[in-house]
Amino acid sequence: MHALRRSFLVLSLVLACVLLGSPAQASASAEKAQRRLNALGCNAGPADGRIGTWTRTAIIRFQAANRLSQTGALNDTTAGRLYAAQQTRCDRRPVAGGTGRRIVISQRQNYVWLVRSDGSVAAQGGVVDNPRYLRAGTYRSGAKCGRAAKIRNNSDASGRLRLHNFTRFAPCGIGFHQIPQYKTNGAQIHRDFLLGTNYKESHGCIRVSRSMSDKIWGFATIGTKVVVVR
Repeated sequence: MHALRRSFLVLSLVLACVLLGSPAQASASAEKAQRRLNALGCNAGPADGRIGTWTRTAIIRFQAANRLSQTGALNDTTAGRLYAAQQTRCDRRPVAGGTGRRIVISQRQNYVWLVRSDGSVAAQGGVVDNPRYLRAGTYRSGAKCGRAAKIRNNSDASGRLRLHNFTRFAPCGIGFHQIPQYKTNGAQIHRDFLLGTNYKESHGCIRVSRSMSDKIWGFATIGTKVVVVR
């Protein structure tokens, strides 16, 4: 009986290797995908052959940019597009909507564009948002509900978090800002690589990187159009 069980275990392992490839092959395949994702501006992290959260967020960014189901898995459809002759980069995407000088937020892609009046893109990048609080539509940056249009170092309701470069565009407290930082040590509440995915949700505002928050701060004047699309 024990010999039969051992034989069954060996057979199972052999079948697994045939179907899934050896651990070395799987690692090499993952490393290849990470290098490809990084080359396409998807930020997969170190090409170490391990598919962790960082790499999965890169896969989601690639899937979002290329209008694929955002599973975070390197399935056949995603791999086919990843290694195809042409695909959309994660960091340079077609603008989702609107006309004229504007800021565009795509909630499906978790992405933002700063668009000049001539249609050229001044900056673009991933965001963390929450569609339950911010509805699709057109807004204007500026003061709302008697609150200032911009606050360089805003605070959250608890007073524990700093919302750097807060730029308001929707009533009453919704705006853009850097990923919140703890006032005690300046650390962000989550890593930049979670931007552009649904791994985190904001409390209504649009979280961006420090660099993007600086760019939005300079781009958004009073009355700048902000277009939110699903």
